[in-house]
Parts: sequence; structure tokens; C-alpha cells
Amino acid sequence: MQKVFVNRTMNLKRIKYIGLDMDHTLIRYNTENFERLSHTKIMEKLVLRKGYPEQIKKFQFDFHFALRGLVVDRKKGNLLKLNRYTAIRNSFHGIKPLDFKTHQKVYKSTYIDLSKSDYLAIDTSFSYSLANAYSQLVDLKDSDVNLKMPDYAQMADDVLDALDEAHRDGSLKNEVAKNLSHYIIKDEQVVRGLEKFKKHGKKIFVLTNSEFHYSKLLLDYAINPFLKDHKSWVDLFEIVITFAQKPKFFYDDLKFLKVNPNDGTMTNMDEKLTAGVYQSGNARKFTSDLGLDGDDILYIGDHIYGDILRLKKDCNWRTAMIIEELDHELSNNKTAEPIMTEIESLMRRKEPLEDELTDLMTKKIEKEVKVDEKRIDQLQDDITGIDTQISQLIKKQQALYNPNWGQLMRAGNEESYFAYQMERYACVYMSKIQDLFDLSPRTYFRAPRRPLSHEFTNHQNTTDL
Repeated sequence: MQKVFVNRTMNLKRIKYIGLDMDHTLIRYNTENFERLSHTKIMEKLVLRKGYPEQIKKFQFDFHFALRGLVVDRKKGNLLKLNRYTAIRNSFHGIKPLDFKTHQKVYKSTYIDLSKSDYLAIDTSFSYSLANAYSQLVDLKDSDVNLKMPDYAQMADDVLDALDEAHRDGSLKNEVAKNLSHYIIKDEQVVRGLEKFKKHGKKIFVLTNSEFHYSKLLLDYAINPFLKDHKSWVDLFEIVITFAQKPKFFYDDLKFLKVNPNDGTMTNMDEKLTAGVYQSGNARKFTSDLGLDGDDILYIGDHIYGDILRLKKDCNWRTAMIIEELDHELSNNKTAEPIMTEIESLMRRKEPLEDELTDLMTKKIEKEVKVDEKRIDQLQDDITGIDTQISQLIKKQQALYNPNWGQLMRAGNEESYFAYQMERYACVYMSKIQDLFDLSPRTYFRAPRRPLSHEFTNHQNTTDL
């Protein structure tokens, strides 16, 4: 079964350096446990720092409420799911879905301009806790007018600030360090894969925004116990760059600091990069000092903006994206196959009825001939009946995925905006890094030929389910 999916042709044999983000890429987290912790820390900081009501600390985290790739409408207090063209395909206000009439009244046929400050895209691994916390606050504000709470836009900023602070001040990482087995997933096969790729001459480096001591803690825990050909992760990885400040690393001119891996002490570093551990730095010096072109490097990360988009735009490295949710989506795609087959069968029944109705209505309007009004009524009833069946099947299909938002990669019958970005900027994608390491380091990834709309032999693609 295919596990690495290809957007752009890439010959792995030609790749000289493979770069890895650490958190959620090289090191896997128990996402539900970690997101529950993030949600707790957000609420605690909002009470402590921003004066929010004490009761929000009792709010329960719902891992299945949201998914990656949603957008916050800061002014209206809504969560939105967009298609590839940024048209809104699903919307929630607080923790409740907007009904069709309300949605149409609020948004009409709006296409979202994500460059505007009115909108906040939440496409990181922390989408679950951020979206859940924000929606719960919106719901609380609406339900009790006596509570003195900020407006929707300020609440969005406050939630984001609280999450950022929890990362900066160590609130999250200190809790992870206390209970590594609860938050971090060890995977011996990842280490086997790393050592296999090194045997084929691949240089492997780590590029992470986490600071050195936290990086060392996780690498000691998840990498060192399984090494066979190396003494420690310091020997395994050609270069480790901590506190990289991505995406700045890819476009800024930050200085490298040399890190002593034994004690974490740092010294200024002006000479050429060699094997070792560093802090900060920039991609320009990295590629120049190592004598590399962009096509020589494959970088693997989980964050569409910080790891993939800016990197592709500014450095032209090859890119691979980790989408943890993909395993769940693929499994559900298989379960949904019978439903999709039934929907397609109903569509085939409906199309000739629509064609006949179109023909009759055209003749009626143009008054070419007298038409059978009863047949028109019958056709309309039949089409409505089939549409009702299709609608019920679509709801059944979507319920297999996220109960509120459906598929990660789809928005209705179209690609979601998240899928569009991933397709545009990631050369390949997979659910976990082991999917790549299971393959030969000489694998040739060939992108499939994608037919354009005019290349379809039937007109089914004109119908939006």
C-alpha cells in the first residue's frame, strides 16, 4: 500500500542532505494528550494574565471538535472551513454550527482574503487546542451577557498569545519533561530507518525551533536507546540546529552559535559550518558552507507555513510534509467507498433526468413547442427525491471523518484550502516519517498525471455533490 504521496517528481537518489523538523516529525507526540495539556495552559494563562472568568479553567477539551486548516473570523467569532479558492464551505459560531440561512446572511458568497487581519489561519499541530479554546470562549460570552469579556477579535488574540507564552516560558515543555512517556511516542523503526539512510550516504540534519536543552531531552529519550551503529544522536546527525526561529531561518540572516552538546554552552561562530550542534543561523550560510544547491536538500516538517511554504518560496529546497491525520483519513476513505459508490450511482440516475428537464424548460421558455407540464413536475419531484438521498449519504459519509468538519483534505466535493496549500508547496507528503524510511533511499517518486477539466470524457465533473 502506498504511504508516501507525490505532488512533484523527485529522485531520492539525488538528495544529499535530508533535514528533519523535530517536534511532530522526527519525534512523534501523543497528540491528544499534548493538545489537552495545551488547552489547559491556555485557559490557566487567560485567567492569570488576562482576567478571564475562573470558570473557564473547568472547560473540558474536545479533541474531535476541530481539525487542522480552519480559519478564525476574528470579528464575528466564527470558525470557517475553506475550499481551495478560499470560499467558505462550513462555519461554526462558538461551539455550534451556523445554519444555512444564517451562514448565507452573514457571508453570502464571500471569498476570504487571508492576508487581512480579520482572519487567523490555524494550520499548525496546535489547531485542536486553539480552536477549541476560542470557540468555548465565544460560546461563554454569548451565553452570559453579564460576564465582562473582550470582543471576539481580542479573544482570538488572547488565546493565541496565551498559547505562544506557554511555549516561550516552558509551561508546556516542563510538563512534557515530567512525564515523557505520556506525551512522547518512542519508535525504534524510525532509528533503524535513519541508520539505513546513512548507510546509503545520506547526510541527515535536524532543524528545530526548540531550544537545545529540550531538544537534547527528547533526542536522548527517543533516539539514543535504539542506536546500533552510533554512540548517540550527536554522531547520528551531521548537524543539529536548535532554536532555528523558522521561518526566519529560511529568509533572514541570523548568526549561528556553536553549541557544546555536553553542557549546552554556546560560543560565537564565524567559520565555516562543519558537523556539530548549533543554535539559530540561516539557510543561505547553511547551503553555501556545505556547497549545496536547493535540489540537493529534502526538508521534512509538519507545519505548512513555518516548515514548507516559506522554505519553498525562499530557498527552493525539496519539501516533504508530515500530516499525522492522514492515516485516519485514508482508513475512513476505504470505509466510505460503498457510500461513494452509492452516491455515484444516484448521480448517474439523476443526470439524464436533469438533461431532460433542461431540454423541456428550454423549449417551454423559447416556446418552440408545447411541453408536457406533468412531465416537468414529475422530473422535478424525481430530482428532488434523488437529491435528498444524496444529501443523506453525504452526511453519513462525512460522519466517518470529523463529526463537525468532515474530511481534512476536502471541503464538500472540492479540495480544502489546507489540501491546496499542501499540494502546492510539498513535493511529497505522508502521515509519519517512518513511511519514508520504509522505502529505499534510491526511490524515484513520480507525480501522477492530473487530467484537466476539459480532458474528462463525461460531464459528471460539472456537478458539485
